[in-house]
Amino acid sequence: MEWRRNQVLELSSKGLTQSDIARTLQVNVSTICRDIYFLTQQSKENIRKYIDERLPAEYERCLVGLTSILKEAWITASKTEDKREKLQALSLAKECYSMKLELLTNATVVDDAIRFVNERTTTKKDRDRPILTQEQELETTKQHNTY
Repeated sequence: MEWRRNQVLELSSKGLTQSDIARTLQVNVSTICRDIYFLTQQSKENIRKYIDERLPAEYERCLVGLTSILKEAWITASKTEDKREKLQALSLAKECYSMKLELLTNATVVDDAIRFVNERTTTKKDRDRPILTQEQELETTKQHNTY
């Protein structure tokens, strides 16, 4: 099944239709539909995990790394007597400032992405919650109030 799903992903990335993929792999189109649905859900989960778990740490590492490079560039620029080396160090410092500013400006994009993922997770939980009638909700409320 994993092999087939990998093939489905590869063939669909090459622009083949579900019917073409089914014909190529010699399986039913409904199987391909289920595989594509599975792959889509898996992709959504991978993106959610990346945004929620890895992106903030990667973001922080980049900022710390740029700060370290910036510090070294200023040390080099202040200690050297060679004009060419000084200009290169200052150019590197300028580039670091620019990159840090871009990262800091894009921090709102990262925050928005994390918030979006969290809201989608909460919304999905709410959607999956069973719908109660007014009588059931009243009964549930009474039970909670008695404890």
